Amino acid sequence: MSLPTRLGGVIPPVCTPMTPDGEVDTGSLLRLVDHLTGAGVDGLFVLGTTSEVAFLTDRQRATVVETVAAHLSGSLPLLAGAIDTTTPRVLEHARAALAAGADGVVATAPFYARTSPAEVERHFRLLADGLNAPLFAYDLPSAVPVRPGTELLLRLAADGVLAGLKDSSGDHLTFRRVLTAAHGDPATSDFSVLTGSENLVDVALLMGADGVVPGLGNVDPHGYVRLVRHCAAGDWQRARAEQERLLTLFGIVARPQGVAAFKAALRLRGVIDHDTTAEPQSPLTDAERERVAKLLATTGLL
Repeated sequence: MSLPTRLGGVIPPVCTPMTPDGEVDTGSLLRLVDHLTGAGVDGLFVLGTTSEVAFLTDRQRATVVETVAAHLSGSLPLLAGAIDTTTPRVLEHARAALAAGADGVVATAPFYARTSPAEVERHFRLLADGLNAPLFAYDLPSAVPVRPGTELLLRLAADGVLAGLKDSSGDHLTFRRVLTAAHGDPATSDFSVLTGSENLVDVALLMGADGVVPGLGNVDPHGYVRLVRHCAAGDWQRARAEQERLLTLFGIVARPQGVAAFKAALRLRGVIDHDTTAEPQSPLTDAERERVAKLLATTGLL
């Protein structure tokens, strides 16, 4: 399906379930997609950080997009990450994802080798020129040495290069500046600003963000759908209560990357068959899984 003029709502970054031998578990992936869509989410984002995209082979990436796109059959917007080090490599991933059925592409600035702000701008312009699809910038400073700054993002938005921003920077001041400037200018009124900070969704939506891309939304998509609906209705008291419950649930994450905890929780909830993580990442220990189970029970999910 074509993307809405300004994408918003709850757009979970879909985990990639894996078999014990490290292959994509397509059966579990389909159940996970049903788990998310059944909660009323507004779109899906595959091949992002929570999808373990950096650890997947090209073949596995293709399997993920093809499986999800075929299952959705155009019922919801589907974004796919095209995450790689250089512009030509990103273009290859993006074209493959679009051919497999994705509706839009999410890309970071180049990484591994340091680039200049001018080269970051050239990167996104070349991507837009080479793709006939909406392009979203992914602000991910943990992986990218040179971020696209506020002025660059707004310039690319005004020029029609970017359709939106998926912000996972944790830099809430820059996020606020981009959001305020983009939505206050008719030239960028269609620019979609999405937060990846799942623990500050109520604050981001109060500022005017269009939506959230919550990794924890794999585990509890219903909670994020309720949260966004409370915010849309202006019921900030109920929104705050839901956000606080989700903050408690986020306690399952005891490592810098939450993927292992999300997968353990999904297995405990019966959504996926295994909590295998892509190599060389390790799954949770038994003690860590027990802690996840207790938090799931505390928050009404088990």
